Amino acid sequence: MNTNVVEDLIRELTRLPGIGRKSAQRLAFFIMGMPDEEALAMAQAIIRLKEKARFCAHCFNITENEVCSICSDPRRNHEKICVVEEPSNLIVIENARIYGGLYHVLLGALSPIDGITPDRLTIGKLIQRIKGGAVSEVIIATNPNTRGETTAQYLSQELKPLGVKVSRIAYGLPMGGDIEFADEVTLSKSIEGRKEM
Repeated sequence: MNTNVVEDLIRELTRLPGIGRKSAQRLAFFIMGMPDEEALAMAQAIIRLKEKARFCAHCFNITENEVCSICSDPRRNHEKICVVEEPSNLIVIENARIYGGLYHVLLGALSPIDGITPDRLTIGKLIQRIKGGAVSEVIIATNPNTRGETTAQYLSQELKPLGVKVSRIAYGLPMGGDIEFADEVTLSKSIEGRKEM
């Protein structure tokens, strides 16, 4: 067995978030034991994702088209925008089936110490969308941790002068946690109990 190919895969797997060397080794050996067609299907799914996935021109959700299915859906409430940090947060909120408006994905959260300033996020594009005049409320659904709170406060200061209602999801979510790991009931209560900032 050529250990170089195994080592190469282990090294690549450790680049994934939350995957250390031991987890990467387990995954590498699991992949080696998979039937060829399953392993190739997984590899092809990664290739297709990298070739076809892009950010929506309006909200920065992941899509294969210029505009995602949420932004192009006429049944959605186009007067409300829910702001989230990552596309994974949007998916969790959609799965809760409690919200029927549009979204805006920031692609991160403010963290000046890490060099993540407003210009590194899609905040400018959010402001442009609101200046378009159709939006009446912005619901800030950033994670309830230090970075998310910093981002929420910054957005509130920037958006209120634009004449829109700015609300923050309620704290049904634990402080220091991520929206991605919240159960649907907790997330539903957080959106229902949002408050104006």
